Amino acid sequence: MSITDFLSAPFPDATDLPDVDLTGPGRFFNRELSWLAFNWRVLEEADNTKVPLLERLRFLSISATNLDEFYTVRVAGLRELAQAGNTTPAADGLSPAEQLVLINAGARALLDHQQQTYQTLLGLMEEEGISLLTRDRLSEQDTEFLEHFFLTQVFPILSPLAIDPAHPFPFISNTGYSLALQLERRADKRKLRALLPIPNQIDRFVRLPAPEGKARFLPLEELLLLHIGSLYPGYAEKGSCGFRVLRDSDLEVEDEAEDLVREFEVALKRRRRGEVVRLTISTGAPAGLRRVIMEELPVVEDEVIELDGMIGMTDLKELVLDERPDLLWPSFTPRIPERVQDHDGDMFAAIRQKDMLLHHPYETFDMVVRFLAQAANDPDVVAIKQTLYRTSRNSPIVAALCEAAEQGKSVTALVELKARFDEAANIQQSRHLERSGAHVVYGFLNYKTHAKISTVVRREGDQLVTYTHYGTGNYHPITARIYTDLSFFTCDPALGRDATRVFNYLSGYAVPDRLENLAISPLTLKDRLIEMIGHEADLARAGKPATIWAKMNAVVDSDVIDALYAASQAGVKISLVVRGICGLRPGVTGLSENIRVKSIVGRFLEHSRIVCFGNGAELPSKKARVFISSADWMGRNLVRRVETLVECTNPTVKAQIVSQVMAANMADTAQSWILAADGTYARGTGDGPLFSCHRFFMENPSLSGRGSAGAADVPELTHSED
Repeated sequence: MSITDFLSAPFPDATDLPDVDLTGPGRFFNRELSWLAFNWRVLEEADNTKVPLLERLRFLSISATNLDEFYTVRVAGLRELAQAGNTTPAADGLSPAEQLVLINAGARALLDHQQQTYQTLLGLMEEEGISLLTRDRLSEQDTEFLEHFFLTQVFPILSPLAIDPAHPFPFISNTGYSLALQLERRADKRKLRALLPIPNQIDRFVRLPAPEGKARFLPLEELLLLHIGSLYPGYAEKGSCGFRVLRDSDLEVEDEAEDLVREFEVALKRRRRGEVVRLTISTGAPAGLRRVIMEELPVVEDEVIELDGMIGMTDLKELVLDERPDLLWPSFTPRIPERVQDHDGDMFAAIRQKDMLLHHPYETFDMVVRFLAQAANDPDVVAIKQTLYRTSRNSPIVAALCEAAEQGKSVTALVELKARFDEAANIQQSRHLERSGAHVVYGFLNYKTHAKISTVVRREGDQLVTYTHYGTGNYHPITARIYTDLSFFTCDPALGRDATRVFNYLSGYAVPDRLENLAISPLTLKDRLIEMIGHEADLARAGKPATIWAKMNAVVDSDVIDALYAASQAGVKISLVVRGICGLRPGVTGLSENIRVKSIVGRFLEHSRIVCFGNGAELPSKKARVFISSADWMGRNLVRRVETLVECTNPTVKAQIVSQVMAANMADTAQSWILAADGTYARGTGDGPLFSCHRFFMENPSLSGRGSAGAADVPELTHSED
């Protein structure tokens, strides 16, 4: 398929939904059920025979991790509302209690399918020489090896516990996995209930000796059951089960906290002791053990899930073996932009030549690190300002900022303590920065700072020049290898002034009196979006071409969705790539017949946020207005976070975004799922070979190798997905 074919293809026929009230809540899909649908798409990649075997195992692990987080945050919040008697409906009309019933049913079906997929993958792995054993498959040599391994590597860490009036039931942490045991003393047949928490400091799978080219593993729980006699001398096992708990992991921080860091440290301790929201337990658990576990945690029956198979599938990532490249994605090395190479690695010279857009991971994120590292060691740089939402623990970004501060430069770092599950790491980073002499601020108590901005102020002659980086993704070198994001570098004075005003807003609550080329939430971003959508609708009503292309992770905000519905009814052709949650119902007669929605799930995680408006011309067009953003179209992003919406006016940057990045995403058929009006997703199809946008960008270095190459259009998209 070529982009011309895509543009000329008609929108699918609209669907009539006579049983749905399209003037009321029925015009929206439920957010939580839409999320479950997304995780089904992730799980489907574990079933996809076109995906390498160990990558399928990785997708299975990811689906399990996703579901854990969903329960510890989203389900925990709904559970709290339901228990408080809150019946306020969501946008789609469902109360918290009604949502919990549907989520529970959907999650159980998902868990069952995970087990089926797991069994299929085990068989395929066995054929490839990777074996996951049970106790009854061990040889004498295996037993001898495991005896030594247990005594030296496992036994010193374990804390076997009795469960009786003198030994209270212990605290089991979030995602904690334990064995519960029914034991009998050989001497007098006395019964004992016991608990064996499995420390997360030990790998879940023990590797056994194997011939060259083979790999053999034993689950840790099998090893422990094999050595019950060493843990409980004189006792025999009469029954056992495994169980795993998920706890409420949302944080609550006092509105008037005087010391935000200290308040978050206290909140993190509270999180570890949050209420249990889900108990997963082995099928066939001894009745007495099951009852004790439920009473002590405590949980009720509808919070218990029995699994006949592996509990805690997130740990399967340990079995994704780097030594088996034949079972992994083909290796891929991100490119260094040619323009940076032309300037001998000088980022400032490359940016001065003209604005530069990098498309990660196809172009290396190391350029962002180099930008800051070069600034740290440049004697002409006088100041650096940086937002940090998520980054790696040994972050080269933080190291560069610390180096700059130690060299006497003015360094301001906005560290977001409310980045979920990264709070502790961010506290550690902030202290490292403070020790180096950087100014560390934490933004707003009630808003998360999710914007991705970095500025470097450099003295050039008798002027100060501001070099600015705006990104759609986090300053995280590790996730940047698998997340698709955009990095926009510029020394445009207006964009530099805008960035400085945002930093002043974050550090001193100085609300910008005006922004020249930028919109930010919670102040102006949502209004700008709705205004631009409305402008396209006005063009359509005037009989002019009207088009919107947008790409993001989630579309939930009801005001934005209603604006898109109104634009569709006016005749605007709207194409959305929404990786995850989508509350918008596309392709409905009289409501959204001019809206189509797809989700791309593949080798890389689609993460960039982009919106393109035709502005009176069909896309792609030089006349288009093009924006990149840190914000998804959700209430939290548009109202309760500090986010950016940056307009890209440089012609070559616009061409790269519209005619390359967006065109390839729109034309993708190999890894796309099409959303129907009834909420179901179906794999994309097309005439002839399927086109993969991920493979396209990996295999075509000429598209973005110079940074904003500015191709007029995407070449014929003919690479097939075999």
